[in-house]
Amino acid sequence: MFRSPHSSALRLWMATWSIALVVVACAKVPITGRSQLNLIPDGEMLSMSAQQYQAFLKENKLSQDRARTEEVKRVGVRIQGAVERYFRENGMAKELQNYSWEFNLVENKEKNAWCMSGGKVVFYTGILPVCKDEAGIAVVMGHEVAHAVAKHGSERMSQGLLAEMGGAALSTALSKEPERTQSLFLTAFGVGVQYGALLPFSRGQESEADHLGLVFMSMAGYDPETAVGFWERMASEKTGGAPPEFMSTHPSDATRIQKIRELLPEAKRYYRPAP
Repeated sequence: MFRSPHSSALRLWMATWSIALVVVACAKVPITGRSQLNLIPDGEMLSMSAQQYQAFLKENKLSQDRARTEEVKRVGVRIQGAVERYFRENGMAKELQNYSWEFNLVENKEKNAWCMSGGKVVFYTGILPVCKDEAGIAVVMGHEVAHAVAKHGSERMSQGLLAEMGGAALSTALSKEPERTQSLFLTAFGVGVQYGALLPFSRGQESEADHLGLVFMSMAGYDPETAVGFWERMASEKTGGAPPEFMSTHPSDATRIQKIRELLPEAKRYYRPAP
């Protein structure tokens, strides 16, 4: 049977690509050891995060409330210190060596916050009443920073590149379809309002961020039990009925709070009240 050289080359390319995907998919999430798909080099994600973060700050108004802004920054620095200590003590300091942390508060009524790769954090003023105090801010800060250090954004971006662009490299996608790629990036990190099938984080990623966030806030000197009250307040803020859990990308409120209660004994082992 005749086999063209082109078909042989195609099979070789597909085999090589499949092997590459398997190797990349076997990458582990720092801390939990969960296998994750990550097709994007850290350097590319850090560079894009820095660019998109600055673009966001130019297009959005920073809060003029000096006291609340300083509060967010203060909590951010404490969580940063906890994360860096955890990674250093567990032989993973190199994972954070190119981070350039920033913490900002913007004027926006949405109850939202996010953290891009490299420690680029934004809080919206709309979430502060739900946080209520500095410990509540620490719950959110720990959770969002956990998404970043667990590389959830890179994982979601990789899934998006596979689903929508056939697994194109980030640099290729940016050069050929910059607007589409930018939209994928912002969606992957939960920036702005999301529509469509590719939502920011899966239930597994959300639960993972809850877990790691409790550890980080505890190490930073915030009582992890505060997380229960925060998520109860978030649940009470919702309007309308929530979809069934199996149809949602997030755990149900009851499931999330129950899991957090189960994780409290572990988190408390790291807790030392700040002096």
